[in-house]
Amino acid sequence: MNERAYGLTTDLYELTMAAAYFENGFHQPALFDLFIRRLPPHRSYLITAGLEQALDYLSELRFTGDQINYLRTHPTFRKVSSGFFDYLESFSFTGDVWAMSEGTAAFGMEPLLRIRAPIIEAQIIETFLLSTINFQTMIASKATRVVTAAQGRSVIEFGTRRAHGTEAGLFAARAAYIGGCIGTSNVEAGYLFGIPTFGTLAHSFVMSFDNEDEAFRAFIKVFPESATVLVDTYDTIAAVKRLTDEFRGSSIPAIRLDSGDLCELSKQARKILDDAGMTSTHIFASGDLNEFRIAELIAQGAKIDSFGVGTELATSFDSPALSGVYKLSGLEESGQIKMRIKLSKDKATYPGPKQVWRFADSAGKYIRDIISLADEPEPKAEQNGSARPLLKEVMKNGEIVDPSSNGITGLNALRDHTLHELMCLPDDLLLFDSKIKYPVSFSERLTQEREKIELQITRV
Repeated sequence: MNERAYGLTTDLYELTMAAAYFENGFHQPALFDLFIRRLPPHRSYLITAGLEQALDYLSELRFTGDQINYLRTHPTFRKVSSGFFDYLESFSFTGDVWAMSEGTAAFGMEPLLRIRAPIIEAQIIETFLLSTINFQTMIASKATRVVTAAQGRSVIEFGTRRAHGTEAGLFAARAAYIGGCIGTSNVEAGYLFGIPTFGTLAHSFVMSFDNEDEAFRAFIKVFPESATVLVDTYDTIAAVKRLTDEFRGSSIPAIRLDSGDLCELSKQARKILDDAGMTSTHIFASGDLNEFRIAELIAQGAKIDSFGVGTELATSFDSPALSGVYKLSGLEESGQIKMRIKLSKDKATYPGPKQVWRFADSAGKYIRDIISLADEPEPKAEQNGSARPLLKEVMKNGEIVDPSSNGITGLNALRDHTLHELMCLPDDLLLFDSKIKYPVSFSERLTQEREKIELQITRV
């Protein structure tokens, strides 16, 4: 189950294009941008994620003998020469990648990745890169909204059972952690990525015993220091009262509310616990939660210490897809770049290798971004402000560049980076239905280059 056919983890048309390039002797280096055309509804920013998996894929990308034989016998490739399949036998990614660090705030039309590689290599990798970056960026962005709503209370990602497959659940847990969650229920994510894992118990455990009290005693006996006791199987308040009667003077780590009027139940439960001297027992809430519901509960004065968010987070339920695209921006020929653009209505692109510059004021708050050509000089910052490039080289000649050279390594550092990015965004941008749009513009030279190419194309 864990062995992926990376060479075939792509759409068929990527491979048919690759074969057509090969048969026509088309091997020159190509430039591609991966970007999100526009922000989805109810999103005023994105948080990038998925780069580590993208680079791992590029490092490991190969075609096995079985995979090549599968393509040889595929009817679509019936007239493709044996030379193409021989080429695949030694195939690997040899290109260069520039990218925004994971956990970076990003906006529409900004390149999240920039690829330079022989065109066949650059074409084959499109599907995997889009799938990985789109998905994790979508989940990390959703997580920041949920974490922001919690106003300092802990949020745990609980969504694998509702995710679109276990692999989606695994990487949703990773992205949610980058987005600010303190951990996940997904044990594989804990094992592979070192993310803190949390669990409670299910209604089935309680129902397996003749009565609730026996179930509580059995679970707390085994997990006295970590038990989060689910109290809503039958009568929530009655269960809390019996818990405090039985364990008065001792410590139960936490109780979990999963249904009913979470606000009112949390208030009643908190009073019962406090009256019994169990002030250190936390109240954990779950049950179809999202950023709006969490914000509402807090505004109503709910006595909830932490939240478990599942379906809404692991699927980004209200906005479950990003309009991420991967577009050719140029070809290299004899050391010169031949710029390329797309003119389709509502899908037009900009040419050439690009850089994204972020401007901040003297207090460090972000005020605007400019997308420029990569070889343009550093733009002048506002008085007492700063400007910094967001795209850093992360892979050269198919080899991953030392991650420490980018200043951000490890998931905890990425999570901290996200939290810092949120602090630097304009406050109004963090509103759940923000009406403002962060300013992103194109440099004068890039705009002129695009207009020149468009004029050449339309004259033909």
